[in-house]
Amino acid sequence: MSDHDTDDATGSDAGDSVEQTFEAAEYADGTVSYPPHMVGPNGAERVGTVDLREYEGRIVTWTTSTATPPGVREPNTLAIVEFDVDVGDDAPPVRALGQVAAADDGSGEPFDVEIGDRVEPVHADELREPGAGIREPDSQEWDGFRFRPVE
Repeated sequence: MSDHDTDDATGSDAGDSVEQTFEAAEYADGTVSYPPHMVGPNGAERVGTVDLREYEGRIVTWTTSTATPPGVREPNTLAIVEFDVDVGDDAPPVRALGQVAAADDGSGEPFDVEIGDRVEPVHADELREPGAGIREPDSQEWDGFRFRPVE
């Protein structure tokens, strides 16, 4: 586990003073994509970034895995989320795949979610236990974003 206190409901680091961004790329033709690439889906040049933390999303689909890799919580609910980013009429929607945050009940199990639920991204210091994999823990970053239902 981390040397910091972790909020079980969100998986976010309560002692973290550096705010993390959930970065998508914005392109010259108005499209936005996640993950960010140097060239957009229509071949346009990258001109900036969009922080997806500033947007709500809706669950497009989800699944729960009960046979997870070493160091990943079990069960582990994953969702594809479509963000409410204004990308124009011809642009594809901005979507991301990620874990669903742990429920507020202290169980450590993910929130129950349904297709169409509104969610927001929340930062987590560790999406999995660094020492449980085959790679050296210092060779990778272990943080990222999970999705928490919006009430």
